[in-house]
Amino acid sequence: MISDRHLAWARRGAALLMVACGLSPALAEPLSEEAAIARGTAIAERADAQGQGYGDVQSSMTMVLRTPAGDEAVRVLRSRAMEGADGRDRSLIIFDEPRDVAGTALLTHANPDGDDGRWLYLPSVNRVKRIASSGQSGAFMGSEFSYEDLGPQDISKYRFKWVRDEPLDGTAMHVLERIPKDPDSGYARQVVWMDQANLRLHKVAFYDRRDRLQKTLTAEGFTQHDGRYWRPLQLEMRNHQSGRSTTLRFEDYRFDAGLSARDFDENRLANVR
Repeated sequence: MISDRHLAWARRGAALLMVACGLSPALAEPLSEEAAIARGTAIAERADAQGQGYGDVQSSMTMVLRTPAGDEAVRVLRSRAMEGADGRDRSLIIFDEPRDVAGTALLTHANPDGDDGRWLYLPSVNRVKRIASSGQSGAFMGSEFSYEDLGPQDISKYRFKWVRDEPLDGTAMHVLERIPKDPDSGYARQVVWMDQANLRLHKVAFYDRRDRLQKTLTAEGFTQHDGRYWRPLQLEMRNHQSGRSTTLRFEDYRFDAGLSARDFDENRLANVR
């Protein structure tokens, strides 16, 4: 028969093992659905609050598209973003190279109260195209990123639930499930790995409308700016269904660059530089 002392040692050993794996003994028992939703929502809100206050930021980007055979195509871009009141953030992506796509620009206006605004300027036809909500799941410029993957990611657009805590590459993570509220989203759900120390998003698994794993996004090389804001140096989106992947590399982050609402005006998109 197992003595009380041996049982206590076994429990202590299990608790230590969970701590070593980045788990909390207090959370070893499954949470109720309501408690898991409350915990996941609270974590998402803390992460969102931690990233606020940056004002505006711009960066240089390189996009690398890869086929299953290993062929690559490289594009050079720029990115701009600006905070707006009540979550109405703005973002702009501009292509500089190669020549056949130079000047192409994607503008996104986040709208917590309804559909986000998305406009794509195509210099080859000198036309600004409005991307409807029903088209947000389409691939952006032949990449593995969809329109809804790019631009502001407002937490009001999702329902969150805490799934578990676990290590990822030796780092303790919160694992959350987020479900898009928009019926036009291309995803049934997303599973997010966020580090517990700084609440940075390291990995996202995207499940299509049939709840099949479609894509995985991984973020690497985080750098801190102004002693507060974390940004990755690389994002890689891998499509498990097509075998294709797209890598975005970032450099030269510049905060408080003096951007204004005029830099994100859809009526000036054709003249953006």
